[in-house]
Amino acid sequence: MTLEWGWFPDHADEMARLTADHLATAVPAVVLGLLIALPLAVLAHRVRPLRGVILGASNILYTIPSLAFFVLLLPVTGLTRTTAIVGLTAYTLVVLVRNTVEGLDAVPAKVREASRAMGTRPLRTLLTVELPLALPVIMAGVRVATVMSISLVSVASYIGYGGLGQLFTDGFQRNFPTPVVAGVALTLLLALVADALLVTVQWLCTPWRRGTSRQRTFMRRKAA
Repeated sequence: MTLEWGWFPDHADEMARLTADHLATAVPAVVLGLLIALPLAVLAHRVRPLRGVILGASNILYTIPSLAFFVLLLPVTGLTRTTAIVGLTAYTLVVLVRNTVEGLDAVPAKVREASRAMGTRPLRTLLTVELPLALPVIMAGVRVATVMSISLVSVASYIGYGGLGQLFTDGFQRNFPTPVVAGVALTLLLALVADALLVTVQWLCTPWRRGTSRQRTFMRRKAA
C-alpha cells in the first residue's frame, strides 16, 4: 500500500469540511440520546417493573444493523441528515440509559433519606443530589456513546451524510488507499479529542471528587 503524501495538503479543505460534517451528525445524536435517556433512566430507576422493559427495548434497538436501520428510516425521514441522527441517537440509548440507571442505583439510600428529612422535594433531590452523585457513571456512558457515534457516522455515507466516511467510499471505489487512511486517522483523532474534552468536563463538574483525591493523598503522606 503506497500513500500519496501530496494528496493531504491538496485536499485539506475537503477534509476540514467532512470533519465538520461528521461532527454535525455525531454531536446532535449524543445530545438527543442523553435528553431521551435521562427521563427513561429515572423512570426505570423509580418504577422497578418498567426497568426490564426500558433496558430491553434499548438493547433491541442496538441489535438492528446500522445500515438496515437507516434504510428503515428512509420512508419516514428521507435522504436527510435527520435519518443519520435518528439512527445514531437510537444506538446511544443502550449505553446512556443503562449507565444512568446504574449511576442512580449507586447513590446511597442514606443520602436520599437525609435529603427527604430536610424537606427537599423529590424533583429537587433528583437534580441536586442524585444526578450529581451519579454523574461519573453517567459521563462514562456519554464518553462511550460519543466515541461510538463518531465511529458509526461513517456508515451513513451510504445515504450521503457519512462525514469522513465519504473518504472511505471514495478510496474503496477508486482502489486508492490514501483517502481511506486519512478518513481513519481523522475519525480516530476526533474520537480521542472528544473523549479528552468529556473527561475535562467531568473533572470540572465533579469538584468534590478532586477534593477527595487531594485529601486521600494528604492522608497517605501524613500516615507515611
